[in-house]
Amino acid sequence: MPIPPIETREPRACDGAIVRAFGFLGKRWNGVILSTLIEGPAGFSELRRAIGGISDSVLSERLAELAGAELVQRTVADGPPVAVEYSLTPAGQALVPAMRELATWARENLPASD
Repeated sequence: MPIPPIETREPRACDGAIVRAFGFLGKRWNGVILSTLIEGPAGFSELRRAIGGISDSVLSERLAELAGAELVQRTVADGPPVAVEYSLTPAGQALVPAMRELATWARENLPASD
C-alpha cells in the first residue's frame, strides 16, 4: 500500500499521557531518584551518595515533588536520632518494570558516557 503524500495525511498528535510522563520523569533527577529507590528504601544521605552530582537542595526539592505526586513516601522514624527514609509507593512500584526496560534499552542502545 503506497504512503499518501504528506499534504493528505492526518496531523499527528502525541499521546497526552506520554507528554505528561516524560515531562515529569524527564525532569532532571526524578527518574534517577526513582530508579535508585527500586533497590529499596533509603535515607537522604544514602540517596545523595548513590546518585552523585546532585546538591542537597535539589535532592530535597525533587523528593518533595515525587512525594507530592505520590510516587515516593517519606517516613520519619522517631529517634534519637530522628531518621527519615524514602521508599516507592504502590504508584512508584508500578513504574519499576518500565524503568528496568528503559535501563536495558539504554545499556544496549546508548553509548556510555565518560
